[in-house]
Amino acid sequence: MNYPYMPKSTALWLIENTSLSFEQIADFCGLHELEVKTIADAERSKIQGLNPVLNKQLTAEEIQRCETDPSARLVLRENVAQAQKRNTKKGVGYTPQIHRQNRAGGILWILKNYPELTDGQVARLMRSTNPTVASIRNKTHKNYASIQIVSPIVLGLVSESALQEQIAKAKK
Repeated sequence: MNYPYMPKSTALWLIENTSLSFEQIADFCGLHELEVKTIADAERSKIQGLNPVLNKQLTAEEIQRCETDPSARLVLRENVAQAQKRNTKKGVGYTPQIHRQNRAGGILWILKNYPELTDGQVARLMRSTNPTVASIRNKTHKNYASIQIVSPIVLGLVSESALQEQIAKAKK
């Protein structure tokens, strides 16, 4: 299943600007229904809504179709889905500067949740180096005290399928 680029931001926009059910929004964004309810209940959110129509991830007709039929599900536009498939097949790519500071937090998240992965596997996944991964694992990294643990999947630094592949290799 393909999901929009910024699922929580997209969910917030859909909550505020459509009459879609939480279940429909959760299904489209790849979130749990309770996450969508939490986003809706938050009075002041740090998340800024992202219009999926302007980003060409959805069409207005698709939203209207699902608003009239509660059992219908939103479908990501084909060109976005194809672009996501192309991006998951390629190896090491460019990491935007805004996400580079979160790389150490992503490495720490992977090490805490999947300690069976080797330093090399984590380094390849996160586009980092073995010494950096080793220093984070050993808690000797120069900025270890200030690293914020963040899921690299949520940030888009690594795809969930690539992480699952590495976990399957480690289990063998």
